[in-house]
Amino acid sequence: MNRSSSLTVPSRDEWLAAAAAHRDRVVPFSRPYLERRAAGEKHPVEDFLFTYYTQKPGPLARWHPGAGVVLTGPEAAERAAWKHYRRLTAAECDELSLTAKDEAVTADVNGFRRDRVEALEFAAIIVRRTQARRAQLGCFGLHEWAMAYRSQVNGVRHEYLELRLGAGGTDQVVEDSRISCTHFDAFRFYTPQATPLNMIQPTRETQRDLEQPGCLHANMDLYKWAYKLTPLLPSDLVMDCFELAWRIRAMDMRASPYDLGAWGYAPIRIERPEGRAEYSRLQRGFSEESQELRQRLGTALENLEPSQGLSSLS
Repeated sequence: MNRSSSLTVPSRDEWLAAAAAHRDRVVPFSRPYLERRAAGEKHPVEDFLFTYYTQKPGPLARWHPGAGVVLTGPEAAERAAWKHYRRLTAAECDELSLTAKDEAVTADVNGFRRDRVEALEFAAIIVRRTQARRAQLGCFGLHEWAMAYRSQVNGVRHEYLELRLGAGGTDQVVEDSRISCTHFDAFRFYTPQATPLNMIQPTRETQRDLEQPGCLHANMDLYKWAYKLTPLLPSDLVMDCFELAWRIRAMDMRASPYDLGAWGYAPIRIERPEGRAEYSRLQRGFSEESQELRQRLGTALENLEPSQGLSSLS
């Protein structure tokens, strides 16, 4: 591996092996989804990361080494046409002793900054502020119940799923509970009758002030902030965020009012004390995992900031 003051150059064999390993890591998640999509089938847990979020299986399977890494060889040259990649200058190639100057590419950090400065700034704000807050662990996943409240009037959001306690039982859990969701992108799917029952009224404008590391959806969204910074972040970090979100989605739906027995998911019965205890235990573990990923994302963001820095926005 060759290095200069700011750039690292893995061998062609090294980076091709890393790219292949990344594709192998993505396939167990993406292939079943693509097969279901082709067959017109749905999965309430495993489809979510490909339908709710904008990143699709094809782009996810593309491996990126992250900023500051130079790829060489004919396979690398193809990336010169990819968005936010660039060919190395002659001076950079000379410094790295690269002879095939037309086959050396790297992530275009400055171009990304110009095009996506708002994404960089907002990701920095959300990641840093959320990491600095104390986790709140008392929501018990009631956001999903609020989305199904008064289903006899509004219908069921997931029309192909049955409510585990029926419409009346679901409504009773909502009415008997203290609902305090802090996440706008969950809150915005509440039924109209459930909206005023939430103790907090999140908005897009207050998102940066309310996100906290106990929230399952805020922790799933680490995947969103990571892939929105592609190709400047290494794909292993993006996939670590993806896999955390995948496991959180399973817990989120197990604690929901829906019956997922046909898909092999046992319910977390948050309407009972033992179910709430189980929810809090799992929620705490995911909160701790998410904070470790936020630390890694925060470090990466520091290295991507313009010379003026974004730290003043945190």
